[in-house]
Amino acid sequence: MTGKQRSGFYLGAFPLLVVLFAQSEAYTDPLEVEVLQDVFKALNCPQRLKGWKLNSGDPCGESWMGVSCSGSSIVELRIPGLRISGSLGSQLHHLHNLKIMDVSFNFLQGEIPYGLPPNATHIDMAYNNLSQSIPYSLALLTSLQYLNLSHNSLSGPLGNVFSGLQIREMDLAFNNLTGDLPSSFGSLMNLTSLYLQNNRFTGSVIYLADLPLIDLNIEDNQFSGIFPSHFQTIPHLQIWGNNFHIDPNYKPWRFPLDIIPMMQNASGLPTTQSSAIKHFPGQEKHWNHKKRMGAGSVVLLVGGMAFLGTFMAVFAIRCSHQRARNLTSHRSNFSSAHSLPVRTTRDYQVEDSPQIMRVRHPPIRIERTSRRKSFSETCQVPAYGKQFSVAELQLATNNFSEENLLAEGPLGSVYRAKLPDGQFSAVKNIPMASLSLHEEEQFMEVLQTASKLRHPNIVALLGFCIENGKHLLAYEYVGHLSLYKAMHDEGYKPLSWSLRLQIAIGVARALEYLHSSFSPPIAHRDLKAENILLDEELTPRIADCGLASLRPLTSNSVKQRASEIAIHNTGYIAPEHGQPGSSGTKSDVYAFGVLLLELLTGRKPFDSSRPRDEQLLVKWASCRLHDRRSLEKMIDPGIAGTFSLGIASQFADIVSLCTQQAEKEFRPPVSEIVKALTDLMQKQRKEASSVGADWTEADPFSKSFRTTRTRFMVSPTVSYLSD
Repeated sequence: MTGKQRSGFYLGAFPLLVVLFAQSEAYTDPLEVEVLQDVFKALNCPQRLKGWKLNSGDPCGESWMGVSCSGSSIVELRIPGLRISGSLGSQLHHLHNLKIMDVSFNFLQGEIPYGLPPNATHIDMAYNNLSQSIPYSLALLTSLQYLNLSHNSLSGPLGNVFSGLQIREMDLAFNNLTGDLPSSFGSLMNLTSLYLQNNRFTGSVIYLADLPLIDLNIEDNQFSGIFPSHFQTIPHLQIWGNNFHIDPNYKPWRFPLDIIPMMQNASGLPTTQSSAIKHFPGQEKHWNHKKRMGAGSVVLLVGGMAFLGTFMAVFAIRCSHQRARNLTSHRSNFSSAHSLPVRTTRDYQVEDSPQIMRVRHPPIRIERTSRRKSFSETCQVPAYGKQFSVAELQLATNNFSEENLLAEGPLGSVYRAKLPDGQFSAVKNIPMASLSLHEEEQFMEVLQTASKLRHPNIVALLGFCIENGKHLLAYEYVGHLSLYKAMHDEGYKPLSWSLRLQIAIGVARALEYLHSSFSPPIAHRDLKAENILLDEELTPRIADCGLASLRPLTSNSVKQRASEIAIHNTGYIAPEHGQPGSSGTKSDVYAFGVLLLELLTGRKPFDSSRPRDEQLLVKWASCRLHDRRSLEKMIDPGIAGTFSLGIASQFADIVSLCTQQAEKEFRPPVSEIVKALTDLMQKQRKEASSVGADWTEADPFSKSFRTTRTRFMVSPTVSYLSD
């Protein structure tokens, strides 16, 4: 080959190499492809998502609609205003490089996924039909700066999910959120724009007093109490429709609390892009049209005075009505304008109200089958789960065959099931005694509560069946590995100390969610290692939350089995159990302290094979927790020497506080336990780094925990939900 020929060959091959290199660079991470396929399936495979595929495909290389990439990673997902329905699936937390997610102006239903992209900076889910409340996993989105959940059907109180977040703009307006503002609002020291209007919040707004707010709209809620004097410095403030009063010791307050703002008070409207309304094509035209109507009315009025004096009274009345309509319209636009920008368009219907412009959402439909005739017509079917038929669940479990039996619990048998949509589930068959109408209503109330629980560390209820005397509950299928098996089954090597700390924090966060996010608080009442399941990433998931009150309704055979099981769980039971006035939440704290002791020592809470004075773990350990030599001997030999005695001593202090027997009221709230354990985790990491060891590499799951049973082999990936 001559020099010219070689040069021609290289010049011809170069573009091909560039294309091949670009394609190799654009190839999407396979895990992220699976996530988008899961989203596509959950959205019912809409044709509007051009280029999306249910199987295979390359979102980055094939430029799927709304998907932007950097190299092989998906960094943006923007699919607003497409009128697509369904949900967002359950795998968004695997999009570790996603920064922006905009799914606003669609018809999304169900709850907000509790596994959100962990490094997202902008999340926009406005104008959908999302229900329930904000998931507790929001606290893990430490990079989040912009959050818009307005104009949905979110309900219930807000959990303490905002601690440590860097959010600058947040819009929760036009939902049905209730209760007092959580204290973690006070930690949002970067927050400049907050919109809470048109909810049902109550109590004080004192947690907002020291925030660097520029825009604040809390209109049409039920806030009350003293109004923070600092609010006088907020440039754009909307507060009408609440029950505030001014402290007489405040300096003169010139902001009108009891009147609707007049036209001249609107001079402070934001000049930046902070109006959701003015970004919709047609809205500005509509507003200008109103101005022209007002000018036209003046012309008609002048003409009427000059040429039709006899009709002056008629025109005066008409002008009066026109001014009233303009005032009401202005207040509507004034209240709605102070909202986070929604950068998309959508056709929607609105209805005029004397107070506000409201979006009319399509109703949420719930799948239902026939109910038992004994149910009262006023019994409400849980709105957050699917109602299955007996035939569906019989088919899914192969007629509740022995080969699908997972466990025999205190409420009945649990079976592995494959649901009609291909999803795996754990179906709990609860044999009930003959129930009265009141007892059946009580059962439905328990389902209502259990179906609302959504937390990364709680097994979610997917659906239920109440038909032909059957009471069946379908839960997420987490797997058959419980913390009890991982700790005490000889088929497993010891869990590492770091993993035990992560499990403890996850369980504590779930308890904090139950105790602080609901009114009245929800107590688990049966917290134990057997009720804590470990998923593929060894994230702890508490089972049977909210079901303890069903035990008296079960059949005699189930009660007998439950009493036999309870003998083995004696070590978790608080001393005040069964006494009048005993608190379920305080008993949960006690049981959690026992669980911590179990993680530290590797011993069972009750072990009849040991000498009598060592059978009850708490009784044996309580006098040894504060003696360093005894404490060192108590530590599980499988983890001894992998952490300092100082760490062990602080862990023992937490155990001691939780397991106080005589003074149960002094047991700390779970929120304090979460903080103490998290601080301990940080200290452990610092100690590991100070000796030149990397925390994640020095003690990885892949090297510390294996089972000889291959069907229980799990991924070494550390869960993003764990600290």
